Amino acid sequence: MNKSGMDITTLSALAEPTRMNIVSLLREGPMAVGDISDRLELRQPQVSKHLKVLSDSGIVEVRIDANRRIYKLRSEPFKAMNAWLQSFRDMMEDRLDNLDNYLHELQNEKKT
Repeated sequence: MNKSGMDITTLSALAEPTRMNIVSLLREGPMAVGDISDRLELRQPQVSKHLKVLSDSGIVEVRIDANRRIYKLRSEPFKAMNAWLQSFRDMMEDRLDNLDNYLHELQNEKKT
């Protein structure tokens, strides 16, 4: 984890397209491995491997219900990612404000 609270393993886990598709599905709510497998049209062992990576990185948590594993998203990694991204948004907003001020100064100089 870096000093901003953003964990690089979160980004690494989300960089793989299938894992990102799984996360998109889980935004709808908790799902069993079989349901995820069916929706993505992938074999269950493939989905299980991706879910393990997502679980190990803290993106999802698992609950066992009889003989099914139910996965759901955890909010903490996404809150940390949002905070990390916000620092870039703030920086870009400041730069754009500075550019806007500079352009206004140029326009005022041309008028005089």
